[in-house]
Amino acid sequence: MIDHFGINCSDLAASAAFYDKVLGVLGHRRLMDFDVAIGYGTEAPAFWISRWEATEPNREVHIAFTAPDAETVRSFHAAALELGAEELHAPRMWPEYHPGYFGAFVRDPDGNNVEAVCHTAAEG
Repeated sequence: MIDHFGINCSDLAASAAFYDKVLGVLGHRRLMDFDVAIGYGTEAPAFWISRWEATEPNREVHIAFTAPDAETVRSFHAAALELGAEELHAPRMWPEYHPGYFGAFVRDPDGNNVEAVCHTAAEG
């Protein structure tokens, strides 16, 4: 349903380093790189980060990236923490969402709530 989406970043270089690593764990990579924006995806850019130059504060967004399994969710979480990301929720099952929902949540360099999720996990 979503073709692509983007978020604003106060420090594009710091956000690029964060997303290069954590999205790489999920099998995605930089596909387009401009002076003010970077597009990530597997075949076409579906997620964009752009330089935020306004004076008012940037607002938090929630982004959930698909992971193929619980181990990849754990790897995403570990990569984010290695980069100094704030942990919001450690990897675990979230049965209140639906059976098989395994996710981990962190904050990116701009304070956005970023999640990796597998929808078919048997156990955490």
